[in-house]
Amino acid sequence: MLSRTADHLYWMSRYTERAENTARMLDVNYQTSLLPQSAAVAQLGWHGMLSISELVPSYTAKHGEVEAGRIMEFMVKDEANPSSIVACLRAARENARAVRGSLTTEAWETQNQTWLELNRMLRSGEFERDPGQFFEWVKFRSHLSRGVTVGTMLMDEALYFMRLGTFLERADNTARLVDVKFHAVQSDFFGAATAQDQEYDFYHWSAILRSVSGFEVYRKVYRDVIKPERVAELLILRPDMPRSLHACLNEVVANLALVGNDQSSETLRRAGRLRAELQYGSIDEILATGLHAFLTQFLDRVNELGSRISRDFLVPATL
Repeated sequence: MLSRTADHLYWMSRYTERAENTARMLDVNYQTSLLPQSAAVAQLGWHGMLSISELVPSYTAKHGEVEAGRIMEFMVKDEANPSSIVACLRAARENARAVRGSLTTEAWETQNQTWLELNRMLRSGEFERDPGQFFEWVKFRSHLSRGVTVGTMLMDEALYFMRLGTFLERADNTARLVDVKFHAVQSDFFGAATAQDQEYDFYHWSAILRSVSGFEVYRKVYRDVIKPERVAELLILRPDMPRSLHACLNEVVANLALVGNDQSSETLRRAGRLRAELQYGSIDEILATGLHAFLTQFLDRVNELGSRISRDFLVPATL
């Protein structure tokens, strides 16, 4: 496969996944903001939303004070923000258009229709009327795109590069989410807490789980009250949780092996080593050594994998 074609397919999938992840986080923040809470707690949640995407400097330079409505506009409609939903879906559609010949008709039409429908919805004010419904639509279109891709594409390198982009982006986002949201809880995970603290923590951990469609999964796996260490274990180490770091790295390693070439053996080795650490790690060890340090190192290694994949397979970045 031509490296330029692989590049477009890889980034098409990354941008589609990024749009979905942004919609998930915004939806949970929006729903949580409707609960009774202090202004300080609400502002902390919205600030965390910007921190996850490393957008605090660019937001404050443009809008100043952290304010829910402005953040929603910034993360949904601002085309100058490369992580906004409109920017991600536009980039996904443009990458798809560049390689229409490598996609099935259904896969291309799904991407194109998503972009056209998004513009119609934003012009008609549907986002402002019902943000929750809009975020559900973005998630649905991402699910549809993945389903159509897997259901209609030939199982060859084109599909493997698309899945590689999807799961590398998902691993990065899940790690950022866990890191920021765990830091948002001020009380000790395992210490005594007041009834009010416990009530807040329940909604906090529930929101984290719902943002990755993990609330029902948690109940099924643990059959217990929501505990932070188990939330961390589910989102980091469980291979059967679709959005966990372990599950994402399983997919990254599998698809890297399928597209391997003469110069990618070191990239595959590093991905395999990172996957092995998740496969044989324990949540007690991670929490004992520091969750933030673990996730920071994980993000650095995922970003390095992305750089190595670009160097080994894709179009070199222009300076």
